[in-house]
Amino acid sequence: MMQELKFIQGGCSKDERGQIRFVNDFDMSLVKRFYIIKNADTELVRGWRGHRIEQRWFYVIAGAFNVKIVRINNWEDADNMLPIQNIELNNKDMQVLNVPGGYATAFIASEPNSELLVYADYPLSHATLDDYTWPVEYFKNEL
Repeated sequence: MMQELKFIQGGCSKDERGQIRFVNDFDMSLVKRFYIIKNADTELVRGWRGHRIEQRWFYVIAGAFNVKIVRINNWEDADNMLPIQNIELNNKDMQVLNVPGGYATAFIASEPNSELLVYADYPLSHATLDDYTWPVEYFKNEL
């Protein structure tokens, strides 16, 4: 059975020294690597990329991103009319979005200079074994 998307809520502590943003309920024991996405502008769509088994966690460091998500029905011939779920993530919400295996994602920066921190649960050496891509215009069914 395919897992569902999950949000992990964080928070912020402020005092005279400044602030600390945190997501204490994010169990990072599965994380093997991370990377940061910074799109060139707010027009670029980065995607579609999917993983059958790898999962990702997304956290906005700066700005905001529109995260487009599709649950893939057939990895060899995905239906281009699968529903696209749009999720707006921003640094003010302090949430980690967990996207389990079985989904494809695309990203659009909603603000200039936005940065998206991405955690993955498999090492880079595994990436070529579980990496599926589609053209940006492939999925058409915006909800």
